[in-house]
Amino acid sequence: MMMTTVGFAQSNYFVSFKSQSIIEKKKAWGAKWVTTTSSSSHLRAFHRTDYGEDIGKDVVKSEESRRKKKRMVFFLDVSPLCYEGNKPSSHAFGHWLSLFFSQVSLTDPVIAVLDGEEGNKRRRELLPSYKAHRKSPNPGKYSKRPHQSVEEVLTKCNVPVVRIQGHEADDVVATLMEQAVQRGYRAVIASPDKDFKQLISDNVQIVIPLSDLRRWSFYTLKHYHAQYNCDPQSDLSFRCIMGDEVDGVPGIQHLVPAFGRKTAMKLVRKHGSLETLLSAAAVRTVGRPYAQEALTKYADYLRRNYQVLALKRDVKVQIEEEWLVERDTSNDSQVLSSFFSTLHG
Repeated sequence: MMMTTVGFAQSNYFVSFKSQSIIEKKKAWGAKWVTTTSSSSHLRAFHRTDYGEDIGKDVVKSEESRRKKKRMVFFLDVSPLCYEGNKPSSHAFGHWLSLFFSQVSLTDPVIAVLDGEEGNKRRRELLPSYKAHRKSPNPGKYSKRPHQSVEEVLTKCNVPVVRIQGHEADDVVATLMEQAVQRGYRAVIASPDKDFKQLISDNVQIVIPLSDLRRWSFYTLKHYHAQYNCDPQSDLSFRCIMGDEVDGVPGIQHLVPAFGRKTAMKLVRKHGSLETLLSAAAVRTVGRPYAQEALTKYADYLRRNYQVLALKRDVKVQIEEEWLVERDTSNDSQVLSSFFSTLHG
């Protein structure tokens, strides 16, 4: 079978993509790497979000209708899938990828994104504690080079892999997602990372891996409104105030213990965004004395948190037309079976 590899690498930009010039049908392998389901049956299984809420059949049906009405493109945030809890795990990557292909993306286009070298340097300069505890995934037996096996598996499954030096995957996903939406696609971000909630809109959804249920679940703007009763931009402002312990971003409660979640949410809902809130607090009273003092005294502290937590959409990368075509799935079973065999060998 003839294979055509399209890719290029520079000091600050890497993309790999493999497409088939001739497709040859192959017999199914004896051992199945995952139990497959039809598109309708897999959607019926998505009755829960990462917060334990029931999505319900009406939302599931609307999800099916949305898929029919508008073209979809999936952005796969690879690095978080390479962990089992806090420990790097190649098996976890293979597990979530196999379920993702069979239950979620099917033949829709998928674009995989990895963190670039020194991707968090800019945020670390702003805040040294940012992701200071994170360890890089190690693909274990499969390769001595980090992410090498991950890239090989994705490329062989006809998924373009994008990695931009000096940029985190989150910012690259945000940039490419916006370009896809401008082209008329519905963008779906596959990731457990809550940072992506700030991007949710009518045309942007998240699909989340649920470890306890061992399946993926869609999370949409409707679910966000039901959970928080505010818009996604308010979520970013709320996190800037309360911080993000997972990413090493301290909240204002470390400086003003009385400033809790209820106070933060009330103020954000009223004023809409962090900058509007801080601007208002600078000229008039917006809350109780402790809150008023905190917002004026620590305004720069909160603005720094915003610079760290807000995703960038101006990374120098352009989505390619060949990344948006229907994905050829004929290699999936063989590639993933080989990957798991090597891990267990």
